[in-house]
Amino acid sequence: MSQPIDVPTDPACAEATGRLPVAHDDRHLVAVFDSPVAAELAHFARHLGYAVTVLDAVSDVDSAGITTRTDVVVTDHDRPELGDVLAAVLRTDARWIGVMGSPRHAPPHVPALRALGVDEADIARVHRPIGLDIGSRAPAEIAVATLAGLLADRNGRSGGFYSARPSN
Repeated sequence: MSQPIDVPTDPACAEATGRLPVAHDDRHLVAVFDSPVAAELAHFARHLGYAVTVLDAVSDVDSAGITTRTDVVVTDHDRPELGDVLAAVLRTDARWIGVMGSPRHAPPHVPALRALGVDEADIARVHRPIGLDIGSRAPAEIAVATLAGLLADRNGRSGGFYSARPSN
């Protein structure tokens, strides 16, 4: 005879155990520039409940449906139209905007945006580097680190490991 399943009263536990559907609250990810990282972002983001749009032209920004529920990730920091794309994205209500790139190199988006006359406060809205610092190199690793960072940010968390060790 089977035992009744005890349904957790905590909604987060019920979601984690598959007893309640996970609420995704209209998440939208826009990956800018069709690249291997953009493909991996799209793949994993769909599994996390994001609607995904991949853009490859500045003119596509206006039709991407960017709202306050949209996270924008620029996946190629070497493209000559980087400044134009970011300037267009900064004119939207995007919740979060980030550009891939190594912290060891100067961020190319800053001079590109300044050359276009973009306000310093708007330039500061652009995050770089993006994602959790897990030593990502491969496109899939970069995508996982980026999405983990976005989820942490959406949930008001730092993205670090939680330590349950008692302090001495």
